[in-house]
Parts: sequence; structure tokens; C-alpha cells
Amino acid sequence: MENPSKEARILLTLQAIKNNYKLSIVATGRHYDVLPSTLRDRRNDKPVRRDILANSCKLTDLEE
Repeated sequence: MENPSKEARILLTLQAIKNNYKLSIVATGRHYDVLPSTLRDRRNDKPVRRDILANSCKLTDLEE
């Protein structure tokens, strides 16, 4: 059986923490093989790096 993708593991971990408030981020992250810092950032709605525009991008997609 294939391992789930990193994004799927992150979502599963966040769902497990949400369903059982007694679980810690570190322990659950270790179980699903996800970094605790990633889980904290996602739980606090920090945008994913791939969704952030580069600083060198001066024009929006519409302006191009």
C-alpha cells in the first residue's frame, strides 16, 4: 500500500487533533510523520509557501 502524500498526512493529523483535543501536536505529528512546526503553522492559518507570490514579482497575473 502506498504512503499518503505529505499534504494528506498533514490533513489527517490536523483532523485527528481536532477530533481528540487531548492529543499533543508533537505526539500526533510523530505518529503521522509530520513536523510539529508545520502543524502549528497550518492550525494558525499561515499560508503555504507555494501559494505566496515571490517578492521579485512586480505585476499581478492580470497586469501581465
